[in-house]
Amino acid sequence: MNKLIKKLFLLGLAGCSLLLAEAQVKAPTEDDYYKIITIPTPEGILLEVGGVATLPDGRVALSTRRGDVWVIENAAMVDGRVPSYTLFATGLHEPLGLAYKDNALYAAQRGELTKLVDTDGDGKADVYETIYAWPLSGHYHEYSFGPKIAPDGSFFVTGNVAFGDEEWWRGESRQPGRGWTMHILPNGTMEPWATGMRSPCGLGMIDGELFYDDNQGDWQGSGAIFHVTKGSFTGHPAGLRWTGQPNSPVKLTADQFFAKLDERRIRQNGQAVKPENIADEKNPNLLFEVKKQFPEVRLPAVWLPHGVLGISNSEILRDETAGGFGPFAGQIFVGDQGQSKIMRVVMEKVKGEFQGVAFDFRSGFQSGVLRMNWGHDGSLFVGETNRGWGSAGTTTSGFQRLLWMGAVPMEMKTVRAMPDGFEIEFTKPVDKAKAEDLSSYEGRSFIYKYHSVYGSPTINDEKLAIKGVKVSDDAMTVRLVIDNLRQYYLHELTLPGIRSQDGLPVLHATAFYTLNNIPDGARLTPGQYSTKKSAAAAPAKTTPAKTTAATAATASKKAPTYAEIEPLLVKNTCTACHQVNKRQVGPSFADVAKRKYSNERIVQLIYNPEPKNWPEHETPMAPMPQVPKAEALKIATWINSLRKETAPNP
Repeated sequence: MNKLIKKLFLLGLAGCSLLLAEAQVKAPTEDDYYKIITIPTPEGILLEVGGVATLPDGRVALSTRRGDVWVIENAAMVDGRVPSYTLFATGLHEPLGLAYKDNALYAAQRGELTKLVDTDGDGKADVYETIYAWPLSGHYHEYSFGPKIAPDGSFFVTGNVAFGDEEWWRGESRQPGRGWTMHILPNGTMEPWATGMRSPCGLGMIDGELFYDDNQGDWQGSGAIFHVTKGSFTGHPAGLRWTGQPNSPVKLTADQFFAKLDERRIRQNGQAVKPENIADEKNPNLLFEVKKQFPEVRLPAVWLPHGVLGISNSEILRDETAGGFGPFAGQIFVGDQGQSKIMRVVMEKVKGEFQGVAFDFRSGFQSGVLRMNWGHDGSLFVGETNRGWGSAGTTTSGFQRLLWMGAVPMEMKTVRAMPDGFEIEFTKPVDKAKAEDLSSYEGRSFIYKYHSVYGSPTINDEKLAIKGVKVSDDAMTVRLVIDNLRQYYLHELTLPGIRSQDGLPVLHATAFYTLNNIPDGARLTPGQYSTKKSAAAAPAKTTPAKTTAATAATASKKAPTYAEIEPLLVKNTCTACHQVNKRQVGPSFADVAKRKYSNERIVQLIYNPEPKNWPEHETPMAPMPQVPKAEALKIATWINSLRKETAPNP
């Protein structure tokens, strides 16, 4: 008996050791490295934040979509003290940006750039000075964003397009400035700077250069960051209406543009018909091909794949904390209003043009991330809003702070283009054995259509032919040799097998590099890189065209559980816009189930959405023809199962 007890005791110890070992290697989360702190707001104050500016004395100024400007003392809650709020200005028209300069705040209202000054020192603005005003048509979508202040003290402001009355999906520039970037001098004069903007929510000054990000929509296949030089045309044709004016730096006209590209204005039975994605289109237009006809075209410096790296990209902000925010000094952070998160971007100049890589960074904010700014302590203040736009999160607005906890995450610090592939730099040394194994890497390249349809599926997908890897002596970088690089395409790199030397997986294991130019230089030669591959090649993914009727029938027989379907929802970016029980950017899955569509009808709507069916949602769904038919049927079967059982609350 004593021997049996001893044996059981030893087995118990072994089991505990296994549990401890599992606990030790449990993958850390974003929250372990960057903590979101909610800043308390006094009762009765609704902070639908449109702008954030940090003042020289450490106070933080916020503009709200309801027209107020608040100044907050002790927003970082030093020593546990509660922040105090002072109403600095009120009565503004939806200011969606705020900047500080020379003891004054500047806000871009819908129709003007306004200077706010407290001349008597009582903490409230007593001067509301119009620096420059621009016309409005009154359309709800005519938002104005900014300002950003250039090194010479001038200002940049961008203007959203309106939408058509009958053609509610088509962007229009009803007044000068809509779809444009405006350069405003301190003396109140304005010079048009560039056009092609659709919904240019995020502006950023990086090393004295102007960048902005646009949101997916018509003529915009996905969100992207553009470098905006004077005279640029960034793709949306609405603003071309005004290029005939004497002061326009863009000379391309709407007539010239539409002579080459089909606007797809279709009428049936006397009514305009919304253009939809053409599946299996033989020769779709691509933006880089259009640039060959119109040199004014500015290609995205960095694409932000829709549904993966946001759906409504916002603030662009460079890390200037000199290490106070972790190992990413000098890199760029990009907010997203729809997914309530922040991404990380690193750019480089190759052959005179900007390009670079984008990663996920931090999700889980309580509302849509619209504006960001640095605190004096190196933390990041985040202003949030939801109203009318929809977003992930639990509230309609908010003011939060993102704080680095001091530990360095295992991440891809950056990715650089090489003549024969990419070089990946890490924040921690990698396990060389795993890093020299080609099975630790996978990837693909793809691109988007350039058309008047709202958004674009990924097209021309091609698996990356990774034929070699070289690990640096210090194990901080790896160089991948890839046979099939494609200029102008996005290159998705995923690192499922990489571990740090202390056993950590890469926290965000996927990178998206926009390869506008392939650099010149020396290529690695055989013998300089490893070709070891420990695992057999994964079977090719089934495409919609190759899915058999038998496979589809099997997929639709039995409704999967949420645990079974969640990986497909995440993989196909469904969760970017939909939750199970709660309305987000799109309707909840439970609400879709109430429509009593057949499984086949849901699949049809995945491939060709009909936004008119959901008029209460302002953001139309993009076509998703890339979802394999068997997977779409499985998702549809699960959605319809929500009519019969209580939906889970994941």
